[in-house]
Amino acid sequence: MLAPHSTTQNHLLAALPELEYARVAPDLELVSMPLGEVLGEPGRAMQYVYFPTTCIVSLLYILKDGASAEIAVVGNEGIVGISLFMGGGSTSSRAVVRGSGHAYRMKANLLLKEFERGGPVQRLLLRYTQALITQMTQTAVCNRHHSVEQQLCRSLLLTLERLNGTSLTLTHELIAGVLGVRREGVTEAAGNLQRAGLIRYGRGHIEVLDRAGLQSAACECYRVVKTEFDRLLSDIPRVNPPPAPRTHGP
Repeated sequence: MLAPHSTTQNHLLAALPELEYARVAPDLELVSMPLGEVLGEPGRAMQYVYFPTTCIVSLLYILKDGASAEIAVVGNEGIVGISLFMGGGSTSSRAVVRGSGHAYRMKANLLLKEFERGGPVQRLLLRYTQALITQMTQTAVCNRHHSVEQQLCRSLLLTLERLNGTSLTLTHELIAGVLGVRREGVTEAAGNLQRAGLIRYGRGHIEVLDRAGLQSAACECYRVVKTEFDRLLSDIPRVNPPPAPRTHGP
């Protein structure tokens, strides 16, 4: 029997003080997030913000020729739609679901109203945004200076931290698009990690066999991002509100 969905699966929602949670809970909708769903496009204002619980969302920069590269990944630690409260209204990246699951969504204008109250919600979202900017910055450095194998380790580890379990649904083509590299490079990198006993790969699935070994094989970019998220968010108090009652989709 599947465990019931709960807003506490998202770390930001779980961190809201009781008063603030009581205000936003009625406006949270549980939505299904299928693989490939586009949540936001460059230059377009988002109508909703999303708090992932069991899905993974890629923020991608898209070039004129259609090529793309992931600049950040968002899962149960965060929110998709920071441009709303950062004042830009829209963003230059595309938000795409690359790991199916569920999320809670909220109308953008309602979250903006809550943000503009100031107080705990504003502080929480700004601290998360700082951590996300660190991830974006470090990803740019990693893509420029580190090997495809190191980039793959970083991507796998950051994804694992936002999911429960050790199995990921990722094809070579999807990984190549995420990392912005040729598929042949991904095939070689994944083969090296498999021969080293760190992962098992087959039929679009990657099973992480040795997480500690994968961390050792990763470049310092993974540790920089993890340390910053832990520094900014680990001391936030948690509450245990009940699941939001409204649902949308399966």
